Amino acid sequence: MASESGESNMDREMILADFQACTGIDNIAEAITLLELNNWDLVAAINGVIPQENGILQSNFSSEASQASMYGPPSQSEAADAAAGGAVPPASSSSSSSSPPSSSTSAFCPINPTSRHIVERQPRMLNFRVEYRQRSVELVLEEGSTVGEIKQILETELGVPASKMQLKGWKSGDVSDSTLLRSLHLPKNNSLYVLTPDIAATASTSKNSGLQESLNQNFMLIISHREAQRDYNLNFPGSRTIQEVKRNISDLTNIPVRHQQWEGWPASASDDSMTLAASGISHPCHSLSVCRRSAPANAQEPTEECADVHMISDSEGDDFEDASEFGVDDSEMFGMGTSSCRKSPMMPENSENEADALLHFTAEFSSRYGETHPMFFIGSLEAASQEAFYGKARDRKLLAIYLHNDDSVLSNVFCSQMMCADSIVSYLSQNFITWAWDVTKETNKARLLTMCTRHFGSAVTQTIRTYKTDQFPLLLIVMGKRTSNEVLNVIQGNTTVDELMMRLMGAMEIFTAQQQEDIKDEDEREAREMVKREQDEAYRLSLEADRKKREAQEREEAEQVRLEQMRKEQEEEKEAIRLSLEQALPPEPAEESGEQISKLRIRTPSGEFLERRFLGSCKLQVLFDFVASKGYPFEEFKLLTTFPRRNITQLDPGSTLLEAKLFPQETLFLEAKE
Repeated sequence: MASESGESNMDREMILADFQACTGIDNIAEAITLLELNNWDLVAAINGVIPQENGILQSNFSSEASQASMYGPPSQSEAADAAAGGAVPPASSSSSSSSPPSSSTSAFCPINPTSRHIVERQPRMLNFRVEYRQRSVELVLEEGSTVGEIKQILETELGVPASKMQLKGWKSGDVSDSTLLRSLHLPKNNSLYVLTPDIAATASTSKNSGLQESLNQNFMLIISHREAQRDYNLNFPGSRTIQEVKRNISDLTNIPVRHQQWEGWPASASDDSMTLAASGISHPCHSLSVCRRSAPANAQEPTEECADVHMISDSEGDDFEDASEFGVDDSEMFGMGTSSCRKSPMMPENSENEADALLHFTAEFSSRYGETHPMFFIGSLEAASQEAFYGKARDRKLLAIYLHNDDSVLSNVFCSQMMCADSIVSYLSQNFITWAWDVTKETNKARLLTMCTRHFGSAVTQTIRTYKTDQFPLLLIVMGKRTSNEVLNVIQGNTTVDELMMRLMGAMEIFTAQQQEDIKDEDEREAREMVKREQDEAYRLSLEADRKKREAQEREEAEQVRLEQMRKEQEEEKEAIRLSLEQALPPEPAEESGEQISKLRIRTPSGEFLERRFLGSCKLQVLFDFVASKGYPFEEFKLLTTFPRRNITQLDPGSTLLEAKLFPQETLFLEAKE
């Protein structure tokens, strides 16, 4: 009845959570198996896992615990502490009666309301690695904590309001702040991601920690010179001041700082000594415009202007000799365009070997943006597709194709802020094969379109062709399918780290669902192939056994034929010898002849008798030939007399019958030689 009582008071999910907490078993499948073996009786399952000598009570418990149970169920904190479970010594032990267990070292878990077993436990701790943009935070929390408590800790560590956070990476999907970690059945080590899609514009002013992060970021200032009707795309670190930006523009436009009239600065940028990170400008791009302020009607103005320009040139010119210090190329200074005139392109033009081109691309990318970046696949697009799509289902990954264009104003920001963010680099490395190509040069772009047509079809090629230069760079997310490869997403350069991470994770969810189906199909196919291989092996072994049996039978038959042939040959030879001996015998003399006649009677081994008359002068050899002609050769049989017993075959074959005393008659018998 204990099992029925347990199932009536709590559902199986709670029983499973309590069982894992009390035993410390992290593997859910193993825990369910142990519970099913005990018919979901929680106490029986725990007693089956934890030895009795460790303190599991079978029927008795301490008086303190008994009294506690009389006052109703435990408090919420006690219930949380009771989730992991351990063992308390019985009340009869001296240690239990003398000093009750401290609340800091033990907790009470009312496992079964009928038997009230009490267990002692250590709280189960969970490790979390949380990544947010370019930061990583390590957390250790008890299993009884909630998701909201994680956010509160992260709010302190990251300086991001908990209400603005989206905590991603849970295996069971989205969870609420009140969700207990225990109910998620998490493993010991976990990885999570913090997304803040609504906080990009105010992240630099929220808290000191957020400001510190913004100081390390790059800002793209798109500055329009209204009088010259041209734009400057300038990269500045967040630590640069507004004054330094204005001095740089002074060098570019020949408009002194005090004569510059600006539009586009936020209201918070009231002091030129403020850094860009603290000024409140938008990240990663912010648009501004500048022109020359109307000069006052005063004759000294030109002189002052010249003096002002001269003063800046003399005192501060050393700081701005190289415009590239502010993210501006030499070509930008002389109105020759933007990044198309870089000294070292991302990828050489007309490179015959794709691997060499990718090596150059990786080296140049590292030189521009640092060593922290995705690991680009070195090889052809076909080889990258093979690596991502055509291994075992468990080993397959998504293919991320990064298309770079130096002519786009978004390239620097996307590479430095998105592609080099620690969270993006880590996620791409774990789940993607990343392949890159530079489409700045038309020849390289045409080569890419040819490769895409061959591997992904004309639709993908047409999609890439329709994107304009200012929409680059692009990140294509490609998933391998059975019939054809599918482009899941095309991510443009005008995005944020949070949005990029969300889109990568969305593609990963689609891929994971497809991968699970592929793994199932592959396992079933391998199982069928295994059965077929076993059947083929059994059939092969059966054929081999039949072949060996047939060969043995054939050898046996051949041996029988050979022996039969030898026997026939021997018989034929014996018969030939017998006939020749029979023909060579002298004629049997007549009984009335006047010569001495010896009449011999010979008994054969079969009991028959051979009778013949011989001249007394006949040699013993004639007698031996006669016996041999009847089928008893001299080599195999011996001829004996009855009384006295003599072996005639041992006598000289040349002696006569008279000399052998076989006259006038004698009875002999044949005996086989041993």
